[in-house]
This record gives sequence, structure tokens and C-alpha cells, in this order.
Amino acid sequence: MHTVAVLALDQVISFDLATPIEVFSRTRLPDGRAAYRVLICAPADEVDAGPFVLRAPHGLDALREADTIIVPGTSEDAAPVPAAVLDALREAAAHGTRIASICAGAFVLAATGLLDGLRATTHWLAAPRLAELHPEIGVDPDVLYVDNGQFLTSAGAAAGLDLCLHMVRKDHGSAVAADTARLSVMPLEREGGQAQFIVHAQPPAPAGATMEPLLRWLDENADQDLTLDDIAVRARMSSRTLSRRFREQTGTTPLRWLHRARIRRAQYLLETTTHSVDRIATQAGFGSPTAFRERFKRVVGTSPGTYRRAFRGTGG
Repeated sequence: MHTVAVLALDQVISFDLATPIEVFSRTRLPDGRAAYRVLICAPADEVDAGPFVLRAPHGLDALREADTIIVPGTSEDAAPVPAAVLDALREAAAHGTRIASICAGAFVLAATGLLDGLRATTHWLAAPRLAELHPEIGVDPDVLYVDNGQFLTSAGAAAGLDLCLHMVRKDHGSAVAADTARLSVMPLEREGGQAQFIVHAQPPAPAGATMEPLLRWLDENADQDLTLDDIAVRARMSSRTLSRRFREQTGTTPLRWLHRARIRRAQYLLETTTHSVDRIATQAGFGSPTAFRERFKRVVGTSPGTYRRAFRGTGG
């Protein structure tokens, strides 16, 4: 079983601490087994968490058991980090352990030197400070998270959920991650930074929106060669009226919605089948494999083949 260690330091942000505990503790494999074992670790018997005091059941030695270490943020982002913590994280990294930070936890990870020469993110308010203190890191404040392979960083608050779901998806595939996302009442795919591997989600239509039946029809028929006029005929309105009402209710255009639906279908097929990329291009409704590859990379940020290798997971 994959072991996740969550590191609690003084002044830990309780939201950041709870996020990985809840996400990984609730993740279940298709047969119902727990996908992860979660350990809460701290450098001392008691952790000052601001409004309360935390007693962690494990010390830093438990980090050696972890396959993944999560470093939540603290309310004092640039506070000195105990040398024992830095040494433990460096030792874990040397053994290949995956290490991820949430929000200002990037400052702790940066203090180890493990992010030197890499791209990273943190809460947008703290990004200028991180860039100032660690000019050797490429700080990007415009994304939800950055995945460098062994080292990952996320922005603040809900972006920690995005990062944890991203790791679940890499470990166990999209079906397991989608179930976990539903338990968290979170979309598995959420609009965010352009460099995310996960495709941007469709803007949600308001409850009771008159476009809902049309949106379902577009998702179901994304593989068809549809034009704006075809969609307008289905909606029983002029193309001009359709475009206006569609944007009012969804914030985007009918054809852009259709293209996103096709990308989502392609992602699902890449994750769950062994079909060739050319076959998936046809199944997803793209006119040619070349057009598919170009649009997929533009929307998702990587090629179909690389995406498949990253997200087939053990559950694929």
C-alpha cells in the first residue's frame, strides 16, 4: 500500500493539513480496499497550530516509510525551518520519495534546495516573496499546481485539493480519482493554470438553465461532425440567438464547449483503453489525427502519448 506522510510544523495551516489527510484517507480502489496509508508526522511531540495544539502520532523517522510526503503551509511562510526537518526531507528525496507542498509549504521545500532550477508555485500573495528569497526557482503564480515529477507544489487553499486529486489520478487512474473527487464535492477537472496536465473543466451551467438538454446532447454527440448551424437546429433557434444565450448561460461558445467535450472524451479513452492515438482521434470526433494532436496539446499542455503514460495509472 502507498504510504503518505503529512508533515505538521508549528503554525501549520489547518486547512492545508486536513486536505491531504481527507483526500488520501478516503481514496478507495475499485475492489473497495484503501489506496493509501496516511501518517501524520511532526518534529516534536506537540505542534502549535495556532487555534489549537496538535499531537502527531509519528516523528520525523516515519518519513522514511513514506512513498509520498506532503508539506502543508504555515502561517509564517518564511519562518526558519528546523534543520532536522530539512535533513529528513533531503534524505527522503535522495531515496526517490515523492514530495509535494501545499500553499506556503513551498517555502519549506525551497529551503531544502530541492526546488533549485525547477518551476514551482505557491499562494499568489506569497509568490513574490518566494521568488525574492529563492531566485534559483522559477516561481509561477498563475497555475494551480506544478508537477516536476518527484517534486510538486500547489497554490493556496482549494488548489491543494487539485494537487492531491492529480496525484491520485497519476497513481490509480481517472476512475479512482473521480470517485475521490466526488467524495470531496470537487470537480476532477477544474479551470486553472494553462500548464496543468488536467484539461480545463467546462464552465458549469446554472441550475435549471435552458441549455442543459443541449449540453448533454453535445457531450453525447461530440464524435459527430457538428457545425454551429447543426447545433442551432438542435436547439431550435438561430445561430445568432444560440451563441448569445449559450454565452449567457455557460460563459463560452457552443463550438468551444464541443471542443472541450471532445478533449474530455479523448482523455477518457487514453486512460482506459489501448486504442491507438489515431483511432481515438476519430472516436473523439476530430477530423484528423494531426488536428487532434495539435488541439490536445494546446488544451491539455502535453501530447496524447505523454498524457497516456502519465495518467493510465495502476488502475488504467
